[in-house]
Amino acid sequence: MWTFIQDQILGMKWLNALIGKVLLMVGLDVNSRIGGSIQFFIYDTIKITVLLCVLIFLISYIQSFFPPERSRKIMGRFHGIGANIIGALLGTVTPFCSCSSIPIFMGFTSAGLPLGVTFSFLISSPMVDLGSLVLLVSIFGVKIAVAYVVLGLVIAVIGGTLIEHLHMEDQIADFIRNNNSKVDIESPNLTVKDRLIYSRDQVASTFKKVFPYILVGVAIGAVIHNWIPEGWVETVLGSNNPFGVILATLVGIPMYADIFGTIPIAEALLAKGALLGTILSFMMAVTTLSLPSLIMLKKAIKPKLLATFIAICTVGIIIVGYGFNVFQSLFI
Repeated sequence: MWTFIQDQILGMKWLNALIGKVLLMVGLDVNSRIGGSIQFFIYDTIKITVLLCVLIFLISYIQSFFPPERSRKIMGRFHGIGANIIGALLGTVTPFCSCSSIPIFMGFTSAGLPLGVTFSFLISSPMVDLGSLVLLVSIFGVKIAVAYVVLGLVIAVIGGTLIEHLHMEDQIADFIRNNNSKVDIESPNLTVKDRLIYSRDQVASTFKKVFPYILVGVAIGAVIHNWIPEGWVETVLGSNNPFGVILATLVGIPMYADIFGTIPIAEALLAKGALLGTILSFMMAVTTLSLPSLIMLKKAIKPKLLATFIAICTVGIIIVGYGFNVFQSLFI
């Protein structure tokens, strides 16, 4: 039963077969490079778009119960590592890319929440969300999806805890530290209709921002899947290259995409023989340490704290990558 759900409902393999038949009817050989690329592009674009819209709607409905004021109050009730765990978990029901998370991070910080807690939120929000869990299940299976989410949360909790113990509150930008926004604000009481309208608007807004990156990601995945020889991928990102994880992490940092844009690339790389941990390191680096988000974050925190944040995330991502590579047989 679960195999049917994973393959036919979440994975939509019936759609891939249907697209293949249509392409054959119009004279395209799906076993050729061009035909295979077109099939991959159409199938992954439709599949990811459908899942994206459905998931954003559902997650936005959940998110409507956790506006920043309420989230701040929830996190304010906890202390120590428990607070970091709550911060990381709240990151799973918030915006889908790092740039969208930074304004909320700034609000939490100016409201007086502990620095480590806000960084646990900042790390987990783009790296791990409920949508990524479902989408990862549709492509990689339950074990890989759950392991990715759990380890992403672990990085967020450990990263926030380390930053908390370094006592770098003076590294927050002055305009945030001096913000007097610590007054409690009651969350509005939304009706079911209000929440549905909010969820619909979030689908439209997020789709407009994310869809271009989906197209780019799927296009790159189609090229990798049908045009790049397996030997090349195995040489660069396979078991014969001990620096594959580090390379994938460094390549991922300058890029900008969310989890939905990186998945088709990861799917194609895995099919070509890249190691699982190397692929997941690439995904984590793209979603958490993208160059545009770091530029935005630089406005909110000072260079010393920014460098510490980058270092902690990079080291954590690399450790996770090598760990997955060592135990890859348990997941595939």
